[in-house]
Amino acid sequence: MNLNKVFIIGNLTRDVTLRNTPSGRSVANFGVATNRVWVNANGQKQQEVEFHNVVVWGKMAELCNQYLAKGRLVFVEGRIRTRSWVDSNEQKRTSTEIISENISFGPRRMQDQGEEKLKMPPEKAASDAEDLPVLEEESEKVIPDDIPF
Repeated sequence: MNLNKVFIIGNLTRDVTLRNTPSGRSVANFGVATNRVWVNANGQKQQEVEFHNVVVWGKMAELCNQYLAKGRLVFVEGRIRTRSWVDSNEQKRTSTEIISENISFGPRRMQDQGEEKLKMPPEKAASDAEDLPVLEEESEKVIPDDIPF
């Protein structure tokens, strides 16, 4: 049995680009950044960022174009696809993308007296988007012989 499934939660790195195929089907592209925070063996906080290209088809592509913009939080569920082609300079190029099967939009933001606030009732809203929790990974080493399968 094979499985090609990916889940990411991150922020859009650019606005959505919507196009139509010759047959009239909508396709949208955008980038998502995800981060990973951990503490290394020396006790220092480390962080790395991954950038993902996302492709969305059909009605969901149109909805993404309508409601998403750079900086918005998004949950993407899909599969990974790698494409290869030869460009106009005869150079081999490759691109790895997430082909979306489902997308959930994060909370909307609005301008409130120069500060960004979440569009939720005050009792439920965080005072600032930066107050969202960051899950940290344990710096525990995995020993392959300890894996039971």
